[in-house]
Amino acid sequence: MKMPQIATRFSYSLRSTLALAAVLGLAGCGTSPGSMPMTPAAQMAPGTSAPAGKVTVQWLGQAAFKITTVTGKVIVIDPWLTANPKTPPAYKNLAALGKVDLILVTHGHGDHYLDAPALARMNNAPVWAPAGLAQSMQTLGVLPPAQANRMNKGGSITPFGPGGVRITMTHAEHSSELLWKNEATGKDETHVGGEPCGFVIELENGFRIWHMGDTGVFGDMRLLGDMYKPDLLLIPIGGGQFVMNPVDAAMATRDLVRPKMAVPMHYGTNPALVGTPQEYMQALGNAPVRVMPLQPGEALSF
Repeated sequence: MKMPQIATRFSYSLRSTLALAAVLGLAGCGTSPGSMPMTPAAQMAPGTSAPAGKVTVQWLGQAAFKITTVTGKVIVIDPWLTANPKTPPAYKNLAALGKVDLILVTHGHGDHYLDAPALARMNNAPVWAPAGLAQSMQTLGVLPPAQANRMNKGGSITPFGPGGVRITMTHAEHSSELLWKNEATGKDETHVGGEPCGFVIELENGFRIWHMGDTGVFGDMRLLGDMYKPDLLLIPIGGGQFVMNPVDAAMATRDLVRPKMAVPMHYGTNPALVGTPQEYMQALGNAPVRVMPLQPGEALSF
């Protein structure tokens, strides 16, 4: 696979530069010959265009990411923005994301699904989700079948045409229920949410991102790491009763998946998610992975 080149003119503040240097030092991740290059994190103002010809990954809090592909396609994953306490205020207006071409949802919980229907309607964009969740969206009239697309683990799509972006659904060890308010009765109802999942996204230049969704550790992380060889891992670390804690996430990163780079996610939004990036990096020790904690609104370019 041809390695993408780093964006050398991606603007960033001195504070961000020093913070990233500290991060790399804490993680014990020096630059090695032939390793994947990266760009330091920078805040992206709403409506700002991503650098042309590069992959840009912007974190918006919890598990919400905006990925801009090499050819300018915009993929939004797990859009919980309007009610997310960590999302920058400007992005609580969904229009601030600009044109969205595709939406991925890993499972039916509100902190991953909540804004997907509105964002899909606003952009006439398709949602791809676990088959049971997409079926419930169709049956309940949340979205029409053309926008609520069913997908199963191991399945792959090339949504922008042959030779472009390829998205593969992977396993996640979690749960998934769809909480839906019945407008006729005014009551909340629980509906089928399908099985939780993650997504491997292979960009046009071969760069691979694995968004793990919400998950605990499972042995086949090693198999999936060997199969897809992700360059960048988006990994939950919050712990509590919901997802991997920092120590478990570090073990999965170091011993099972073995990516080149990792961005921790799904922490700090509620009292149960107590894990921190610092704990994750400390648990990783001198593992050869570059950890890049982001503040919501910050982005990396590859």
